Amino acid sequence: MTVHSPVSVAEPLAGRGRPQVTELRLSAFAGHRSAVLPFGPLTFVTGPSGSGKTSALRAYEALARLSAGAELVDVFADPVSCVPERARADDQQRRGFRIGCTVDGAVGPVRLELAVQAEPELRVVGERLSLGGLTLLETALRDPGRRMVQAAWHTAGPAPVTRAPMPDDRLGTALVPLRVAGKTAGQRLVLAAAEQVVVALRSAFACDPRPSRMRAPVPAGLVGPGRLLGGCENLAEVLWRTRAECAARHALFVSAVRTGCAGPVADVLAEEAEDGALHAFIDRGDGVRTPLARLGDGELRYLALALVLLTGPGVLAGDPVAEVPEAYQTLTLLADSLDRRLDPRQSLALAELAARCCARGHIRLVGAVRDGVWAAAAAGEAVVVDLEP
Repeated sequence: MTVHSPVSVAEPLAGRGRPQVTELRLSAFAGHRSAVLPFGPLTFVTGPSGSGKTSALRAYEALARLSAGAELVDVFADPVSCVPERARADDQQRRGFRIGCTVDGAVGPVRLELAVQAEPELRVVGERLSLGGLTLLETALRDPGRRMVQAAWHTAGPAPVTRAPMPDDRLGTALVPLRVAGKTAGQRLVLAAAEQVVVALRSAFACDPRPSRMRAPVPAGLVGPGRLLGGCENLAEVLWRTRAECAARHALFVSAVRTGCAGPVADVLAEEAEDGALHAFIDRGDGVRTPLARLGDGELRYLALALVLLTGPGVLAGDPVAEVPEAYQTLTLLADSLDRRLDPRQSLALAELAARCCARGHIRLVGAVRDGVWAAAAAGEAVVVDLEP
């Protein structure tokens, strides 16, 4: 694996107070072993087919869902596929995988490590949350016959640690606020570190626009007040909302569409039909409106990704931490096959748009692309991680 970065990712990031994932570790996951992927505000993961780009983003998304409180069985539908192919089972026929990350923020660089058993049954077998050389939370499977792990967290009071059982089907870090009282300085440090990790991971939105789903009319109120789904199939509904709510941002979006789509573009809008369905159009400015259903796959993907970059947590159907103000969160977009179906002109325009949006500090992008050469050329501050076969 090769990393190209003009700026050391170990340096303090702008807006350090906002929790941000700065490193993903795939110790043993799918085709990865001992892989460390550094992340900046704008990161492109590159490599040939089969190099593990999709599985890397899948691991990030899994950590995000677990930190939101999801159970292992809901996050890993096929856990055996996450086990490295040549991993050998132990005497009890157990095999598993290990992933982790580093989250920087006000507390400092907090490390999370997670070990999951995939066979013969899915369960957490170990977890560690640490800061520097200090272990803040650690869990371990002591009795395979019980659906529990033994947890110990830093207390720094009359007793150095507190011990208690935790369920083996969830991320312990996400459960810390329910278990740690916060009476001592040590416990408050555990709470702050866990919150930093949870806020950073949950502030993620996986996006992969599906043109085949975007061409159909959208029933109004499909997901509530115009929140964009990961496949962007309700794009018309979101356009209906965003065009009315923020004229300045919509103007930026129209400008981006004008750069990446063929023909003149005066506006992009949605209209309600008699049956209540919403249809999206490109206004050509001469009395002609082109339905989005007539656009090519590349144009639709480009248009949807531009809209995602120019919106925020309140528009995307993600799962941010509601109790933490948006000003203290940085949305991370996870875009697998970012440049799929895009021509070189569209890829370049999208990379430049991403660079401008990520430079503001309120949004980050981790995109898997076929070739990072154009990405690095378009976005000079991007971190390019090349997954070598």
